[in-house]
Amino acid sequence: MKIGLIGTGRIGAFHAQTLRGVPGVTGLVVADVDTARAASLADTLGVRAAPGIEEMYADGLDGVVITAATGAHAPLIHQALDAGVPVFCEKPVAPDVPGTVGVVERARACGVPVQIGFQRRFDAGYRAARAALRSGELGWLHTLRACTSDRTPPPAAYIPTSGGLFRDCSIHDFDILRWLTGREVVSVCAQGANRGASFFADGDDVDTCAALLRFDDDTLATVTATRYNGAGHDVRLEVCGSEGTRVVGLDDRAPLPSAEASLSWHRAAEPYATFMERFHDAYVAELGAFTEVAAGRAPSPCAPAEALEALYVAEACERSRRTGTPVAVAEVRAGAGGASSGG
Repeated sequence: MKIGLIGTGRIGAFHAQTLRGVPGVTGLVVADVDTARAASLADTLGVRAAPGIEEMYADGLDGVVITAATGAHAPLIHQALDAGVPVFCEKPVAPDVPGTVGVVERARACGVPVQIGFQRRFDAGYRAARAALRSGELGWLHTLRACTSDRTPPPAAYIPTSGGLFRDCSIHDFDILRWLTGREVVSVCAQGANRGASFFADGDDVDTCAALLRFDDDTLATVTATRYNGAGHDVRLEVCGSEGTRVVGLDDRAPLPSAEASLSWHRAAEPYATFMERFHDAYVAELGAFTEVAAGRAPSPCAPAEALEALYVAEACERSRRTGTPVAVAEVRAGAGGASSGG
């Protein structure tokens, strides 16, 4: 199987390295608008760099992995669909709802498989919590508490193109909560704050946020995020039921120094510094799953319509943050013409 990879920045280089070790991948070709960067990565990995994206497709690809800048995602997905090539694309599908809806509709119409990169679906902890909940072991669910906390903020230049903290960061929590529970978010109430660098406010964004979500079965969830968690990169989820609880992300590298005088559990390793450390194994499993999709042996584990539903929640949170009032997700969906994950 020959795979093309578009975008050779940090996550693209990581995915390229991973793909070289995925069973069944016999060839890898990389491309980037920055041809020098693509050539450098190709030299490092011993793979081929295409002079351009059109030339890359001329190689007869079996699948393409898109890790380019966010604004290029939707056009590159459409290009792959035009070529009839199965595509994996890092989230988001597009920077906005209309662009995402366009990809959803096109993917449905043409039948070429598309997988969106919400890697938490492949994390062992989230999978174990989902299995425990779905088995009935936890009883009925009453509360979910999710957090995504970066150790250090991204570069200032990234903020104006990120889509904002809810769309860029918390959207992973919105997706995994839907996937884990099998329920839909019906309303949100969200706030944001800036206590760090001025470039967040200058970019019309926040560096810290919190949202209260209500699901269609009246389960409540809190979702928090920050760009400034000095203790380490912290991604956790508490799944609390009437008969039991599961905590995802509570391992030896969780950045949770205790204030208690007595504690039998202690950290045995340095805390996670980045999301790539925290989710290394999930990323590997995710790309392995994509090769099964590209080979026609499995359906997409995260179609664009699923990503659209998470984006609707993120849009509702952003609207709530700006207005200071609760927002029904149905209002956001209706404004997009009613597109949903069904069908």
